[in-house]
Amino acid sequence: MTRVPTLPAPTDPFAVAPLPGGGRRPLTAHWFLPTYGDSRGLVGGGHGMAASAAGAARPATLHYLTQVVQAAESVGFEAALTPAGLWCEDAWLTTAMLAGRTERLKFLVAFRPGLLSPTLAAQMATTFQRHSDGRLLLNVVTGGEPAEQRAYGDFLGKDDRYRRAGEFLEVVRRLWRGETVDLAGEHVRVEQARLESVPDPIPPVYFAGSSPVAGQIAVEHSDVYLTWGEPPRQVAEKIEWIRGLAAARGRSVRFGVRLHVIARDTADAAWAQAEALLAGIPDGMIEKVQANLARSESEGQRRMRALHSGGTSRAADLEVSPNLWAGVGLVRGGAGTALVGSHTEVADRIAEYHSLGIDEFILSGHPHLEEAYWVGEGVLPELGRRGLWTPPAGSPAASAPTASIPFAGR
Repeated sequence: MTRVPTLPAPTDPFAVAPLPGGGRRPLTAHWFLPTYGDSRGLVGGGHGMAASAAGAARPATLHYLTQVVQAAESVGFEAALTPAGLWCEDAWLTTAMLAGRTERLKFLVAFRPGLLSPTLAAQMATTFQRHSDGRLLLNVVTGGEPAEQRAYGDFLGKDDRYRRAGEFLEVVRRLWRGETVDLAGEHVRVEQARLESVPDPIPPVYFAGSSPVAGQIAVEHSDVYLTWGEPPRQVAEKIEWIRGLAAARGRSVRFGVRLHVIARDTADAAWAQAEALLAGIPDGMIEKVQANLARSESEGQRRMRALHSGGTSRAADLEVSPNLWAGVGLVRGGAGTALVGSHTEVADRIAEYHSLGIDEFILSGHPHLEEAYWVGEGVLPELGRRGLWTPPAGSPAASAPTASIPFAGR
């Protein structure tokens, strides 16, 4: 294989520089956009599963998704991750529509580099930045489910998909720098590719992967390396691995983590909610989902499955690290862990991950509308009091007045 050349990281608005004296910048909090639908349970609202008895499914209508993104914007989240796959709505089209219904919130758009040309992707990003006033972030997803990749017409193996992503991102980066690009790679070929204009700002590129080839591509082309919410010790090992690979290439990357959250006023209330979510899983669903996930090519998915070992009848038995619950992964692919506890406890765990080097937290909860308020009104203010989080400029959370009670006097 011809090694993809190392490219310098572009300048972007998310760059994190050390503070004087060796301190760290406040963390960035993002939310998640359920473009497959939503519900009050872990099953329902996506992945072809029926809604549990706990509540009806909420279709991913533009009306409902608007409620979610406006809630996320109002409580101080920076951006919303939007997934990619056959099981959800198209991320580009959905976020383009929602950009006009929000004012400040950015959109972290997941997409698969093998399904469109790099020149078109670079052009789409430029158009999105212009019409959204610079509110696009990009999450490159190589794909880990063979059947879904074949349904899209992609028959490459896992390692080749990562190598193709590297060539793809080389073309995109060079186009964004205003170059005219000729490349005859192993998987990508373009001739005299150029853009009439370049995006301003250049969208940061988020990339994930736990396999050796994924790490190599990540440090050569991404700005933020993402990991799912493994226990802190395992996350620290990943950070050390990626930092070492990046340093060998004269680069540095930031780190982000993808986690679900169940935060309540008390720990007992939070764990009661986790118990309710577990109890709402229909009989046979765990076995069905785990059988499907066992066929995944994703190393990250294998690591998620190893945390819960197929399930248990008690929520507390799935606490794999303090306040880290593996129950979500019993019936959902991808990120399979949740931070569970009081607002203070969840803030403690986020602070712990931040101390390891995690700068960006992509959070979610079921249902996503209500949980955005639980986290945004409970956890984020607690992080703010510790100096770990600052509301984004222009956010209502940055200047919200204290609510008054009529006739209560002054």
